[in-house]
Amino acid sequence: MELSMSIGWDPRTIENASLVADLVEWIAKQPRSYADVLEAWRTSCPRFPVWEDAVDLGLVTRMYRGDRGEMIHASPAGLAFLRSQGRV
Repeated sequence: MELSMSIGWDPRTIENASLVADLVEWIAKQPRSYADVLEAWRTSCPRFPVWEDAVDLGLVTRMYRGDRGEMIHASPAGLAFLRSQGRV
């Protein structure tokens, strides 16, 4: 099955796809705290909304982990995106 059919959007249409893939790959290696992700990836530049794109496209998910707080994980769509980019 083609990736665009399985996740509802075509990964070739993502602006800054390589940067979004870098972010999702970084998170896929190990869940990160929300604060760490925002510190490392959030930008005020409207041309590089890497974190916002990953969230809007459903490539990452937020999960509350008790004493660890809110953690960010790569979603199944995020892992599929990484596979489509040859990263997994």
